[in-house]
Amino acid sequence: MKRRDLLRYSAALATTPVLSFAQKPREIPAEKAIPRSYFGDGRDWFFQKRYGMFVHWGLYAIPAWHEQHQWRAKMSRKDYVQLAEMWNPVQFNPEQWLDLMEEAGMKYITFTTKHHDGFCLWDTKYTQYNTMNTPYGKDILGMLADACHKRNIPLCLYYSVADWHHPNYPNQGRHHELSGPEPGDEPNWGLYMEFLKNQVKELCTNYGEIHGFWWDMNVPEHKDPSVNAMIRKLQPKAVINNRGFDDGDFGTPERDYDTKAIEAEGFSRPTEACQSVGMESWGFRKNENYYTDKHLIKSIDQFLVRDANYLLNVGPTEEGTIHETSAGILKRIGTWYKSVEESFTGVVPASGLIENKWVSCTRRNKTLYVHLNKDVPGDAVKLRPLRQRPLKATLLNTGTTIETAADMAPSDHSSGMKYLRLENLPANDLCNTVMVIKLEFESEI
Repeated sequence: MKRRDLLRYSAALATTPVLSFAQKPREIPAEKAIPRSYFGDGRDWFFQKRYGMFVHWGLYAIPAWHEQHQWRAKMSRKDYVQLAEMWNPVQFNPEQWLDLMEEAGMKYITFTTKHHDGFCLWDTKYTQYNTMNTPYGKDILGMLADACHKRNIPLCLYYSVADWHHPNYPNQGRHHELSGPEPGDEPNWGLYMEFLKNQVKELCTNYGEIHGFWWDMNVPEHKDPSVNAMIRKLQPKAVINNRGFDDGDFGTPERDYDTKAIEAEGFSRPTEACQSVGMESWGFRKNENYYTDKHLIKSIDQFLVRDANYLLNVGPTEEGTIHETSAGILKRIGTWYKSVEESFTGVVPASGLIENKWVSCTRRNKTLYVHLNKDVPGDAVKLRPLRQRPLKATLLNTGTTIETAADMAPSDHSSGMKYLRLENLPANDLCNTVMVIKLEFESEI
């Protein structure tokens, strides 16, 4: 072929009119699509405020090794309870926590009222093992609840069913349990459930409006729907997770343990993934190993694009402050999150529009958001089978314009088709984050 003919042929490839699609896109099954009015009542706040702060805090912040210190370090109850005599977090200021939460882009907070060690961070009349009977002597939950209500921030409460302190809890050496009863214990599941229900009623009655109840470690796998029914009656806006006494309202994949949840195209029920900034502990740990910003940002993005919620945890120090390393991670993630937040707001999952498995998408009417939450192999991304060029393409991370093309690439020679490509992406400059590209089309996709 002569040079002038070759150039004429190349020009034809670039100017031939393009269609919206080259073939029917793959679709996420209908049962995996979650409508935003899933509950149809006051709990629907859960579908608008998608990213929250998880806080693990208690006596375990004093030895600062792990939130399950008593169990994992095989510490006797007699020795562990002495930590209460040192509990005096004089620097605790809930406003500072909430300032950091909002700087990180988070919209709600889930707080550990009682972890497995049984120590309660509120003024409960059902056990003396609580923050009121310490040198600190203040109702921590009450202080946090007041701050949340003043700022209109949804407050969710974590509560552990397993209890290493209560004399009626039947510790039997199962997972997350003591090896057996301690001296003076009187194991009795019925009496323990009465204690638990009284505390739950207390939590749902004395602290104003509550937006969620986060159960953990129902080790005996006991079923009792009346407990959640009581929560719903007392706190109708509260969403309840699936780790309590029935299936609750939403699922809770944790860290990176659930590979099925990580790889799923969508979820059959509301889902809230949870992760901590620290690799070893959910509570504060001295000399902690921390996840990279990139790992956490990728994880957050991968769940939010599939219509799930995400809780990212920090563990305050024994003084009540959030360590500067944890705070720095949240702030850096917040910078990313705020720059791309519109791609999670008022959108629907749309990854089924694209064949490329390492590209995720969300959609709102004429706008498609392309999330590059897998490792990007190069500076171009092909969005097969899309063929329509957008009116505008913007990299939300920086606000800059992205080049697009819709001509036939050499790798598409066998099909002879043209596909939409994003070109000259700053893949090297932004290799430690998730790039999100906003594509604005002339017509609805």
